[in-house]
Amino acid sequence: MKSSCIAERLTLPDLPGEPPAHRRAFGRGTRVRCTVTLPEGVRADSAVLRIHRDSDGEMTLLPMESVPLGAAQGLSAVIDTAALCGEAPDGLFTYCCDVYYPSGCVSYGGEAYGALSPCREDERRQLLVCRAAYETPAWLLGGILYHIFVDRFRTSHRCAPKPGVVLHEHWDDPIWQYPSEPGAPVANNEFFGGDLYGIIEKLDHIASLGVTCLYLSPVFDAASNHKYDTGDYEHVDAMFGGDEALTALFDAAAARGIRVILDGVFNHTGADSRYFNRFGHYDLLGAYQSPQSPYAPWYHFTDYPDEYDCWWGVKILPRVSCDEPSWREYMLGEDGVAARWLRAGAAGFRLDVADELSDGFLDAFRRCARRARPDAMIYGEVWEDATNKISYGRRRAYLRGAQLDSVMNYPLRTAILRYIREGDVAVLRRFADEVYRRCPKPAADLWMNFLGTHDTVRALTALGGEPPDGASNAELAARRMPPPAREKALARLRLAYALLIAMPGIPCIFYGDEAGIEGYGDPFCRRPYPWGHEDKALLADYRALGQMRRSQPVLRDGEMTLTACETDWLALLRDNSRDAPLLLLLNRSEAPLTLSFSCPVRALDGEKEKTTMTLPPLSARFTVPASTTITVSRLAADA
Repeated sequence: MKSSCIAERLTLPDLPGEPPAHRRAFGRGTRVRCTVTLPEGVRADSAVLRIHRDSDGEMTLLPMESVPLGAAQGLSAVIDTAALCGEAPDGLFTYCCDVYYPSGCVSYGGEAYGALSPCREDERRQLLVCRAAYETPAWLLGGILYHIFVDRFRTSHRCAPKPGVVLHEHWDDPIWQYPSEPGAPVANNEFFGGDLYGIIEKLDHIASLGVTCLYLSPVFDAASNHKYDTGDYEHVDAMFGGDEALTALFDAAAARGIRVILDGVFNHTGADSRYFNRFGHYDLLGAYQSPQSPYAPWYHFTDYPDEYDCWWGVKILPRVSCDEPSWREYMLGEDGVAARWLRAGAAGFRLDVADELSDGFLDAFRRCARRARPDAMIYGEVWEDATNKISYGRRRAYLRGAQLDSVMNYPLRTAILRYIREGDVAVLRRFADEVYRRCPKPAADLWMNFLGTHDTVRALTALGGEPPDGASNAELAARRMPPPAREKALARLRLAYALLIAMPGIPCIFYGDEAGIEGYGDPFCRRPYPWGHEDKALLADYRALGQMRRSQPVLRDGEMTLTACETDWLALLRDNSRDAPLLLLLNRSEAPLTLSFSCPVRALDGEKEKTTMTLPPLSARFTVPASTTITVSRLAADA
């Protein structure tokens, strides 16, 4: 028997018609019908849906009834998610279908969408049951994020440097401060002078990209240029303009329909902070100076005062105990840090290193944020599939309705870059079949989707640059793509951003990607924005795609179907059965190709409907299909 002929659908039994069948996360209390279709001519004696609860391994067996599905036999059972969870408000489960034939029993599972295959016990499918009231902020749907590393975006020349800072005289100077060898310490006191007033000066540029929300790297007082070593959570760094500059940015952005999300660094502070005060720069009794400090309970010393827990062994980043009551009150109390900045105008937080924060802290953070601002957006930095993440030996509950609204979508970044550069079909299909199918819709609609961040190689370099393997940091600092490689990388970047725009979630531009910045990993991905030297053609394309994104309602919450995905081309459909559907056609090859459609499609640029369309090399086109059951194929003459 060919297992690829066995298909499975999950539907809501109380809804008429054929609702989306590929969502593998449901709210508690939902009744879900699981239907398995056998190949024509194949008959089973009986079948059982076997469900295992992740927390304790408890097993539930649901007999499946035989139902006629045309000429084929169907096997069906209804899953009561409330009964599965019992007294728990949510839960993670895996399941498989045990089918009994005259010749014996075969267990079917696996993660490939639709198709079931004989599976081992560790290959059961995943079912995530979220809290019934899992709601996420609607204001960000259909929008675009813009991620700014503040020191490198724009200087207003209004803010004086602090003592100990090395400030570049020229904005377009090269970055010179980097590790001489892997693991070598870096002072991170090299500044270019970017500030919040500079961002205000360029809000019109940002708005022209279709941006509806800024995500700022940390802005609070700190010694470094990156500010992840917080010195004082209660004040914005003076080099960024102080508290007044952040308030002014909130107001100026709001006048353009743009909100602002802050970077929340709550797992560690700086050693050079009012709380730890290792270097005595603050006129306060820090934890390093005395066990009697009010901040001493926040930290764990193994040999006081010089040996203490810190983030990944970095001594300038002493870890805090996020479950310590006085720390919780300082951060999450009625007048705590989080509530204060949300009431001041922040639209939400991106939580740095969410894996390091306890479930209790994340639960409390969400409650605090919702009290201070009911529509606050909470993102988490999670690099893997957040629906089933295991961190420090514990299964995490990030996306079940009590903690995060959504997460940074690193799996999508990997899938897009590898597909566009290498034609890696498997990684993109795996994302669509596994990561997307597992994710609760409220979270998937708000994924932070990006091609690069302050922690990764620049998208342009990832798509066309030489691999960094074996190169020294000095070599990487000076390396640039030659013109032919750069032109191909720019074409690929246009494709990658078009695909990002089409995906469920919120596209996020890392400042300067729209201008054509190159750069390897930290710190070379943090070069200053090249004002006056942008790639104008690329910038125009980013603007056009941004405006297109904003004009298509289906991109707010439409389901995604990877209609076709081949090495050289793909077709991706977004549909919500309410608005006009949208079909992305993408040709990643360096030759034209002609596609044929089972129903007419109309390009967004106003062309008439047609049933074939030729795509130029390295191009993408958004179209409106006449039917959402469309199939797309490549004409044999082009194959």
